[in-house]
Amino acid sequence: MYYFDNAATTYPKPSEVYDFADSFYRSTGVNVSRGQYKEASIAANLVSETRELLLNLLHCNSSKDVVFTPSATIAINTILNGIKWKDGDIVYITCFEHNAVRRTLNHIAETININIRHLKPNKKTLEYNLEEIACEFNLNKPKYLILNHASNVFGLITPIEDIIKLAKKYNAVSIVDMAQTAGLIDTNLITAQVDYAIFAGHKTLYAPFGIAGFVIDKTSALPPYIYGGNGVESMSLRMPEQIPERFESGSLNIYAIAGLNAALKWLKNTGINNIRDKEIETTESLLKILRAYSNISLIKTNNINNQIGIISCTFDSYSSDSIGKILSDQNIAVRTGIHCSPDAHDFLGTSPAGTVRFSVSYFTSQEDLFVLKNALDYIYNNL
Repeated sequence: MYYFDNAATTYPKPSEVYDFADSFYRSTGVNVSRGQYKEASIAANLVSETRELLLNLLHCNSSKDVVFTPSATIAINTILNGIKWKDGDIVYITCFEHNAVRRTLNHIAETININIRHLKPNKKTLEYNLEEIACEFNLNKPKYLILNHASNVFGLITPIEDIIKLAKKYNAVSIVDMAQTAGLIDTNLITAQVDYAIFAGHKTLYAPFGIAGFVIDKTSALPPYIYGGNGVESMSLRMPEQIPERFESGSLNIYAIAGLNAALKWLKNTGINNIRDKEIETTESLLKILRAYSNISLIKTNNINNQIGIISCTFDSYSSDSIGKILSDQNIAVRTGIHCSPDAHDFLGTSPAGTVRFSVSYFTSQEDLFVLKNALDYIYNNL
């Protein structure tokens, strides 16, 4: 398989992730906080170490903590459904939000009269006008701000620090979806004034499926969303007050956490900036290939540093699904369609068919690109 679907999940993972997750699960695959025996303590220590590794990666101080969830979608639901919304609350989002955000907000808006407003970049440059945003915030003061750090459809990077700074003048709560950027774009959550940051282990953190979560201030009053046992204060019918235990009901996925632990150490040893530089280089190579075909229309920024390794495009006279099938027949994996982000396609005019999405990673090889070029040659010359 020649893999260009890394925005869905990075593949392959570093060999260290496979090796450590397997060995740890075989030797110490027990439940956390459910026993005083040696293996349970080792598992608990691994979880604690993984939280610290993630906090260090995101340059957080002792005021922050990490809550683990099975997916970024559950993390988003925990935050958005935990907020004490009031009629008339104004929440700003980008027009590139994933359905994990849009559907959750829509559910909330069905019962509470919240005002959802979109922040839109320039359609030609795909850059945000901060002066216009400042004026908008002044006219319609934000209570909440939800920003997609990078679009999973077009790869556009949102200038989160600049926009949050403007929103904080009105004490807005900031929520950043870092599913496509944690581990790829070096981000300081403290200086960026991010209140909640969502991460997905299986994407740019290069961990397995089944481990995600969010970074939260230890003093946050956000209530739990899911209730149940977690081995802490078991005599009480209420969830523990402390974070992260307040949010972590049920058994933690120790296998996936072990994989995340190894992935975070690999990221630290490899260096985020090195990973980002290699992805930019690979993205430039991919763009060079795609630009060579007159039957392909690209949707991209004018600045390679303003996007991650995701390129969406359309093919003349063929639907995205048709192109995806042709590429699949040649063992090339891409994503086609709407990519769970309909607003993004409405904004840039690629609805309802969507796009063919190519997404690269640190492990995308020259062979991958060579095989893709041959396949595109075939489509151009024979279809």
